[in-house]
Amino acid sequence: MKFMVTWKLRPESRTDCARFARITPEEERKAWEGQISLIGRWHDPIRRTGVLICESDNAEALSRWALDWNSGIDLDIAPVLDDAEIKALGQRRADKA
Repeated sequence: MKFMVTWKLRPESRTDCARFARITPEEERKAWEGQISLIGRWHDPIRRTGVLICESDNAEALSRWALDWNSGIDLDIAPVLDDAEIKALGQRRADKA
């Protein structure tokens, strides 16, 4: 299942920005425990926001990762579908009508 994670860095939490900058690829892989696959991540430094798309079948692993960051960053996590998945869903619904 794919998830969209959006975040907003709280002004008083700029240390989380420095924390992110210091993370090595090995540390990130360990934090995701092989249970979450990063598809892409984008940052808007002016607004202190960002979004990432990841894939996981393990809600607990995604929750653990979010809890590691939520002390200084407001997170929102939502399941999302790509074009092919939403078209297939629409077709199945149309077939039932």
